Amino acid sequence: MTTLDPRSTALVLIDLMDRIVANPLAPRTGSEVVEASLELAREFRAAGAPVVAVRVERPNVAEQPPGSGLVAEVVAVADEVVVKRTIGAFQGTGLDGLLRARGVETLVFTGIATNLGVESSARAAGDHGYRLVFVEDAMAALTAEEHRASVELDFPRLGEVVVAADVRLG
Repeated sequence: MTTLDPRSTALVLIDLMDRIVANPLAPRTGSEVVEASLELAREFRAAGAPVVAVRVERPNVAEQPPGSGLVAEVVAVADEVVVKRTIGAFQGTGLDGLLRARGVETLVFTGIATNLGVESSARAAGDHGYRLVFVEDAMAALTAEEHRASVELDFPRLGEVVVAADVRLG
């Protein structure tokens, strides 16, 4: 069981966009990742902890591909939406300042893809000094092997890997 202080913890939802959620993913579907993330987001909101949704935009294109918006239910539970133009959520986005202004010291990550947007954002967050928690059953990648490599090899070196049922705010 991982008990987190809602006054200094934020939930960060990475790239839960219609076109990304629709991809063939593993070890779970995009819909399963969204549902697990939404359940956590509702718990965070109820405890007064912020929920930040991050989405990517391709740089230097006149129009984003269809499905580039966040899943509607994700927008509905997000306190903040951050738009990134790189794999990670910190470079050039103001995310660190937004979190610092709210007194956030711990980040809980969910999203797609485990080994890309989530891991890149987490590495930068670690460089910024945040405590990191990874919710394994609220993430997916393009392959189970990519997901497993992040969860089993990289994330334990950066923070704590948990399942959603073990996250408690209080």
